[in-house]
Amino acid sequence: MVNQDWLATEDGKWQVCHSAVPGEGLHQYRLYRFLTNVEDIIEHHSQEQVRLEKMRPLVRQLLTESTWLQFAAQPPDPKVGWSVNFLYEEPQFPLTIQMVAWLPGQKSPIHNHATWGVVALLSGQEKNRFWRRAADESHPDRIEQTGELILNPGDIISFMPDAIHAVEALGDEPTVSFNIYGAPNYQDRWRFDPQAHTAQQF
Repeated sequence: MVNQDWLATEDGKWQVCHSAVPGEGLHQYRLYRFLTNVEDIIEHHSQEQVRLEKMRPLVRQLLTESTWLQFAAQPPDPKVGWSVNFLYEEPQFPLTIQMVAWLPGQKSPIHNHATWGVVALLSGQEKNRFWRRAADESHPDRIEQTGELILNPGDIISFMPDAIHAVEALGDEPTVSFNIYGAPNYQDRWRFDPQAHTAQQF
């Protein structure tokens, strides 16, 4: 199966993006080089969608040229069903890189990130369900589901800040992903309840 790159937007839609295939490198694509390249993008481009367009090929290069990435995740904690290993987090710098692992059957809450993000699936299978805001006079935080997308190893999905989704680990093996996010605006980061039509800061 051909690996796909996707972009999820705030209207609950997702679209296929051009999947840039990097040339074969002579050396491992190291994390410090990746960070430097990402910092250059952040400094030179202020629009989130442009940043994501520039970053997806770098994440694709990590998947194809960084064997160390396969060993960077921690096994999911059986008590909570997931684990997060921070590869990079620095105070006062708008960037976080994580390796996230989920046990099969685990689901995230419905949420947005209030920042841009890129997620690359390394192993397992992950279902993304998407929603969009559909407020009415009685329920200003009402949302409605717009569809779902199943990610396979090698797939990359990027998120605009107001994209709303939830993930579910499918199959019988843990899912492992490489996640990179900008600095969130926590005042605009929400966890949604589609039955009660409510949202809480998350």
